[in-house]
Amino acid sequence: MIDYSKRLLALSTAVLFAGTTISFAEAPAELVAAAKKEGTLTTIALPHDWCGYGDIIAGFKAKYGLEVNELNPDAGSKDEVEAIKANKDNKGPQAPDVIDVGLSFGPDAKKDGLTMPYKVSTWDSIPAELKDADGHWFGDYYGVMSLQVNTDIVKNVPKDWADLLKPEYANSVALAGDPRASNQAILAVSAAGASTGAKPGAAGGEAGLKYFAELNKAGNFVPVIGKSGTLAQGATPIIISWDYNALAGRDTLKGNPPVEVVVPPSGVLAGVYVQAISAYAPHPNAAKLWMEYLYSDEGQIGYLKGYCHPARFQDLVKNNKVPKELLDKLPPAAAYEKAFFPTLDEQAAAKEVITKGWDKVVGANVQ
Repeated sequence: MIDYSKRLLALSTAVLFAGTTISFAEAPAELVAAAKKEGTLTTIALPHDWCGYGDIIAGFKAKYGLEVNELNPDAGSKDEVEAIKANKDNKGPQAPDVIDVGLSFGPDAKKDGLTMPYKVSTWDSIPAELKDADGHWFGDYYGVMSLQVNTDIVKNVPKDWADLLKPEYANSVALAGDPRASNQAILAVSAAGASTGAKPGAAGGEAGLKYFAELNKAGNFVPVIGKSGTLAQGATPIIISWDYNALAGRDTLKGNPPVEVVVPPSGVLAGVYVQAISAYAPHPNAAKLWMEYLYSDEGQIGYLKGYCHPARFQDLVKNNKVPKELLDKLPPAAAYEKAFFPTLDEQAAAKEVITKGWDKVVGANVQ
C-alpha cells in the first residue's frame, strides 16, 4: 500500500502562509475558443455538496460562459463508466464528456478504450503516483473514511469501527452508497475490514464483508443510502462516508441537527478519485477546458473549500497559495497519522470480492 500519511499530516498542520495568493492561470486561448464553440459540457455524478462541486461548476460557468448539463448526481463510479459504454454512438445530452471515479475505475476504463488522453497545463505538479503516465486518468482529490453522526439522536458517539456493533446502535448505521457499485461504499467496506487487522486487498474485502454481515445480523445496519436528509430525519443517524462529504453535510445542516464527524483510529483508509475524459465525448474541447479549470489553482482551492485534499496540494503549499482559514477548518492532524492508501491492485482485488460477495455474505439490498 502507498503511505501518504505524511502528506495528509502536512495538510492538517500547515502553518500560516504570509501573503497567501491564488493565481488564476488562463487556459490556452485556442482551447477556450473551441470549447465555447461547442457551448456545453456534460458531467455525471457530481452532487453539489460533494467536494465543493456546486461552487466549482458555478465558477466554471461564470469564467467561460459554457452551459453545464449535469447527469445523475447520485450515480456511482460504475454507473459513470457504464454511461460512457451505453452512449458510445450517442452524441446527445445523455452522453457524459467527463467522469470523476474511484481510483480503481480509471485503469479499467482505459483498458476498455473508454478514455481520451489529455495532460493539463499543471500536469507536472500532480504527483506521479496519482496519474496515468499517458494522461488517460489523473487524481483530483482524496480523503479518509469517517463517521457522520446525528448527535440529537446518538448521544454516545461511536469512536471506532468496533463500537458500531454495539446494541445501542440498532437501526442506525448506513453506507453512503451501494457497495455493489459505489466506490465510496466499496472502500468503506474495505476500511471496516482493515480495522480488524486484515491486509488491504482481497483479505480486507473479505473481512469487511464479514464485518457488515455481523452489523446486519445485529440489526444495526440500515440498507438505505445515507444522505444529509436521511441523517437529519433520523432514518440513518450514523453514515459511513468520506470525511469531506461528512464535513460538508455538517455545514449544510447548520446545527439542525448537530453533527459530529469522527475519523475512526483503526482502519484509516484514504482514497483517491480520478478524472478522465470520455473517448466518445460529444464536447471534447469543453471536457479539456473543464480539466484545465479543475487543475488550476482556482479549481484545486475549490476542492479544498469542499474539504477535499486536492491532488496538487503540496505544490500549492510550496508556492504559498493555501489560505490559512481553509486549513483551520480541516480535522486535527492526529486523525490522519495512521492513514493509508491501498494500491491499485489492492483496490481492484477488494472491489472484486466486495461487489461479487455482498449479496451472498451480507444479504442487504442497499438502495
